[in-house]
Formats: sequence, C-alpha cells, structure tokens
Amino acid sequence: MATADTAAAAPAPRSRLQQIIDNIRALDQKQKLAGAAALALAIALVVGVLLWQREPAYAVLFSNFDERDGGAIVTALQQQNVPYRLSPTGNAILVPAERVHDVRLRLAAEGLPKGGLVGFEVMETQKLGISQFHEQVNYQRALEGELSRTIQSIASVASARVHLAIPKQTAFLRDNQKPTASVMINLRPGRVLDETQIAGIVHLVASSVPRMAQSDVSIIDQTGTLLTRKPNALDRPGLEPKQLDYVAEVEAAYIRRIENILLPILGKGNFSAQVTADIDFNQVEQTAETYKPNPSPDQAIRSQQINESRNADAGPQGVPGALTNQPPVPATAPITTPPVGNDGANAAAINSTRSAVTNYELDRTIQHVRQAMGQVKRLSVAVVLNNRTRTNQAGETESVPFTEQEIAQITSLVREAMGYNQERGDSLNVVGSAFAEPEAAPEVPLWKDPDVLELAKEAAGYLLILLVVLFVYLAIIRPLLRTVAPPPAQEEENEDMEEDEEDVEVSLSAAAAVDSYETRLARARELASQDPKIVAALIKEWMGVSEEGRK
Repeated sequence: MATADTAAAAPAPRSRLQQIIDNIRALDQKQKLAGAAALALAIALVVGVLLWQREPAYAVLFSNFDERDGGAIVTALQQQNVPYRLSPTGNAILVPAERVHDVRLRLAAEGLPKGGLVGFEVMETQKLGISQFHEQVNYQRALEGELSRTIQSIASVASARVHLAIPKQTAFLRDNQKPTASVMINLRPGRVLDETQIAGIVHLVASSVPRMAQSDVSIIDQTGTLLTRKPNALDRPGLEPKQLDYVAEVEAAYIRRIENILLPILGKGNFSAQVTADIDFNQVEQTAETYKPNPSPDQAIRSQQINESRNADAGPQGVPGALTNQPPVPATAPITTPPVGNDGANAAAINSTRSAVTNYELDRTIQHVRQAMGQVKRLSVAVVLNNRTRTNQAGETESVPFTEQEIAQITSLVREAMGYNQERGDSLNVVGSAFAEPEAAPEVPLWKDPDVLELAKEAAGYLLILLVVLFVYLAIIRPLLRTVAPPPAQEEENEDMEEDEEDVEVSLSAAAAVDSYETRLARARELASQDPKIVAALIKEWMGVSEEGRK
C-alpha cells in the first residue's frame, strides 16, 4: 500500500518546453551570460553575412563638379542623413541607386550644384548705392555665367567658360569698337563637336550680346585647338571632312546598288563589292559666244548696197592739122557707121567702177555654264564572287568556279547597276574565287569564361552563407541546446527506468522486492554521484520545500 501511495503521489512527467525552462533556470549567472553572448554573436554573424551579400548598389549622383559645389553637396547629404560615397578618383559622388532621383530633386530645390558659375542671381544681391562701373561688371559676370551654363547643357560638353570683351560705347564713330567673345569648352571623353554644333554655339553667343558679329566669336577646346577657324585652301590641302563624308556616301550608295542586284542571285556572303569614286569638287563657271555661218539655203541678207559708175572720155579725132578742125560728121547708127581710119587712135576710153556691200544675218550663240560640285568623274568597281559548293558522289563538298558565260552575265548586270560610262573612263572587274574559311574563335577555358566566373562568384557567396550558418549551428546553437535540453533518448531511458520501478513496486515477490530495492539503491547512488543537484532537488520535494512552498 505504501508503495502504491508513493507511486500515486509521484509528480506527473513534465513537458519538454517546461524541462528546457527549468534547465535554464538551473544555470548559474555566468552560464546564462555566456549563452546569451554566444546566441547574440551567432545572430550578428548571420545578419552581417546577409547584409554583406545584399549590399545596396550605388549610382552616380553628380560628377565632374566644382570643389565648392562638392563641399556644399556633401554637407547637404549629411544634413539629410543620406549615405554617400566618393569615387576612387574623387570626381563623383555616389548614393544608393534607389534614392538618386529623390536626392537630385531635393538638392535642386536648394540650388545645388551651382556649377561654380555666377548667373543673374548676382544682380539680386546688389547693395544700394553701387556704382555704375560695378553694376556693369556684375552684369557682364552674370551674362558670362548664364552663357556658360547654357553651353554646358550640350551633351558633349562637360564644362565651359565664356569671356566677353564689351567695349565702352562712345559717340565717335571712328572710335567705335564691336564686342568680342572667347569660349573655352571641356569635352567629355570620346566626344567631339561637329560643325553644326560649333555654329550653334557661335550663333548663341553672338545673339546674346548686342552688336556682336558671329565672326567675332572664337571657340577652343581643352587641348587648345581652335574650333572656329575658317577653312583655307592653302593652309589645308586635300579634301575637307564634309567632302570625305560625301565621297564615302556616294561609294556606299553604289555598293548598295550592286548588292541589291546580286543578293537574290548569289545569296548573302557569296560576293563582295568595292567602289572607288573620283569626285570633282571644283566649281566651274564658263561663258561662250559662238558665231557660225549659215548654210547656203538658209542665208538671210540683212542689207545690201551696190555702187556702179561708168566714165567715157572722147579722145582726139581726125588728122592732125587743118582737117582736125572740121565739124563732126553727122551721127549715124553704129552698125551703119562706116569704118574710120585709125580706129585705135580715135576710139573713146571708157572707165567703169562697181562695188557691192552685202550684210548677212549671223548665227550667234551665247552659253553660260555653271557646273555643280560633287560630280562623279570616274568609277572603279571590283566584285569578287565566291565559288559555288556542291556535293559529289562520294559525299564530299567541292568548290565549283563560275563559267566565263556566268561571269559575263554578272558583269553585264553590275555594269548596268553602276551606270557604266566608257567615255568617263569607268572600269569594272569581276573575278570568281574561293573565299577563305573564317577562322574559328579560340575556345575560352572554362575558368576564364566571364559568365562562369560570375556564376562562380554568386555560388561562392551562397556557399559562404551556408558555411556560416552551419558553423553557428554546430559551434554555438547545438552545444547550447544540449546543455539546456537533454537528448530525447535519455528522457526515454529515464521513463523506462521509472516504468521498471513501478513494475517492481507492484510485485509481491520478496526476492523481487529485494532485487528491486538493491537496484534502486544502486541507481540512486549513481545518480547522486553524477548529478548531485537533481538528488538535492528531489530531497527538497520530498521534504515539501519547494519554490511554491516558499511562496
């Protein structure tokens, strides 16, 4: 009966959570502090690795800024509690990528960056009673700053400075001078300004200053090269960049024509064409006046004048002497006139004159010819055809050249496509040949492949996290759990021991009782030697001295 009552009075088995709590309470102060420190260290280590793995990306907020602007921007970021970094070169400020636009708008509201230049805002802080000279100087500074800011807004320009030379106006015309301007621009790496952009900057500056001509604006870059120099044929022999671009455009147009006519026939990659164009950039003006006689049927008389005169002088007649003074013989018809002796001496001398002046209409041609620039003087075209491939009976691929008839047909097509002109001196050459096989790119080793390296870095990061978690669990958490919570196997063994003890208690055999008593005594001694605290706690419970009893 006593044994049964004792078994009934035994406490119910505690849950695992209650056992862990009791074990934690049983620890002394040093053990509790050590366990808390180990747990905090484990959590900090895991969180640190995760944050290191997920480091936020930083983007450029401002770059290539003035030192004054850089200091003002850093001060504003510190006041707004925005994390920032400086680039290794110190010419850029980096902030978290997700906050770039927000921070830019906030800084813009504060007027940052100012660009290291003073604009028309300097006119807002003028003091009362300032002299006219200082006012003019401030106005010129403000105008230079505003022009510099405007030029810096061009994508290719990193920074710009404008210097204005504005002479004082005078009432004397001969002493009047026009203002001039000098612009210094710093281009971004790899950027250039074409002639259109340079002309735009010149026009901008000249239009912003009264009475300034575009020819009075000079622009130089960071290398000291004058960008507004006018072209000089003696100073710059050869073709200008625009002319070279035009030649390249003309050649590309002829190549496209040839490709469009050969592509449907030969296929892509089976031919290659090159064109060399000789372009005449000389501008020729010619005036010709031509006079050409009209043919006989088409002769047209403008005016005609004919002058004709006849003079008949009578010579001496008769025989010299008295007979000469006789009266003349009566006139008779010439036919019936009897012959008179000495005809040669008595014949009259006749003088006749005839002149004619005829004016014909003239065929007059006046021709004024002005040849345009950029005419094609001569074309040289070369076309290479790749041999066709076919598979023979043995299953091998062989190269088959084009026949002469096929090459002649292709030559005729190319001649028509390019606008062949023999009088101009054009040349065309079509050749068939086997193209060289493209060399295979060398295989990149696996350990040098950028994609593989990137994947390996990412995998190494996750592996590091896994190793840290395993280390924390095996080195910190697991020993702590073993100390606080006993293994389930030991609990089951204790439960089996209690069940065995209960079985022994209900046994009616004296020998079994003796054995059970000795066994229980041995177990109690072993338990007392291994863990005296448990025995002490058990004795206290038997004696009724417990935490609840004390309360």
